[in-house]
Amino acid sequence: MKAAFARSVLAGLLCSTLIAVTAQQPPSGAMPRASAQHISERQWVGTWATPPVHADTHRSFYQQTLRQIVHTSIGGTQARIRISNLFGSRPLHIEDVHLARWTRGTSIILANTDRLALFNGQPSVTIPPGASAVSDPVTITLPALSDVAISMYLPDHTGPATCNPDAHQTSYIAVGDVSGDTTLKNAATTGSWYYITNLDIQADSWRGALVTLGASITNGYKSTDNANLRWPDILAQRLLGAGLRIGVLNEGISGNRLLTYGAGESAEARFDRDVLAQPGVRWVIFSDDPINDLGSTRPIPKADQLIAGMQQLIDMAHRHHIQFLCSTLTPYQGANYWTPAGETAREEVNAFLRSKTSGCDAVMDQDLATHDPAHPTQYLPAYDSGDHLHPNDAGMQAIANAVDPSIFTQRKSH
Repeated sequence: MKAAFARSVLAGLLCSTLIAVTAQQPPSGAMPRASAQHISERQWVGTWATPPVHADTHRSFYQQTLRQIVHTSIGGTQARIRISNLFGSRPLHIEDVHLARWTRGTSIILANTDRLALFNGQPSVTIPPGASAVSDPVTITLPALSDVAISMYLPDHTGPATCNPDAHQTSYIAVGDVSGDTTLKNAATTGSWYYITNLDIQADSWRGALVTLGASITNGYKSTDNANLRWPDILAQRLLGAGLRIGVLNEGISGNRLLTYGAGESAEARFDRDVLAQPGVRWVIFSDDPINDLGSTRPIPKADQLIAGMQQLIDMAHRHHIQFLCSTLTPYQGANYWTPAGETAREEVNAFLRSKTSGCDAVMDQDLATHDPAHPTQYLPAYDSGDHLHPNDAGMQAIANAVDPSIFTQRKSH
């Protein structure tokens, strides 16, 4: 056993609880769904999340350390992580898992914040294919909007790794078991997140978690990498500024669709795992998936097909006492997959979402926030990343600004 590991154990900085190694859908450790709107002050709530998308067939690990960087939305003094082997083809063995505050732009952690994570009191865990594991609680102070390094050692051949390939955040890969080292020397970099899907916290006086479910716009494509300028990140800042301690969980997948498999499972197929089973969930914003249905699916779906798919999601959320915030579809004329038929369907979907019969608990009008008033089927040039499909950083800010924080102070029952 390494000296750094032994020191971490002797430090006694952890609270131990039982491991949850479970089938991925639904993951254990989530709130009981029937009571999602009645949250105890000391229950778990998500502060960061990312969806598992697929297995990276070009990447496997062997005797390497991963140091992956995530960004909190709300803070707390107890934390736990979830590690997923959903798309793995063999058991995943992980050792020497650490949490620490991170020094931005480097592979360096703040040494006095480093904590070891155990699994059922043990320093290692083996996760079967299709399953996930939740760590014991870790005593660590994580402020809101802070950067956290999650380090883990992978001693055995992993095979293709479960991942989200579009993290828009640099993480680090080093040779050997160096999880407890302050600096990773000669580390390679990656722009994907591997295996990690959730960071949860316990803290007093938070309201719950908001899941943002969508595709590349939600995932932050074309926003500045390593800057946490995805619109859900900016929304987390706005909510804190309004005095609302709400965890914001980004479940966006670039290329995702509502009705059919695109990049990752469709929104319908993954709603249970990526929304309903999230710790502390009370709200969901459904965003840009249908744009990919209109652009990438042939034949192009009709508006009523997309509306029926959205209504299924609304009904699922309401059955579990979760408020459903609908989002109009942003303009995309000029994008390489725009068609007149797709535009007609987009406008019909948006008209439905703005109507009183939609079933939405509130509407986030991304279309109104981003389109050019002189050319409503196109982005305002100041918000266009250049591909006419994705917003730039200013556009991400405009989308986040389209959310009225008072929505999250209203009580509704379904």
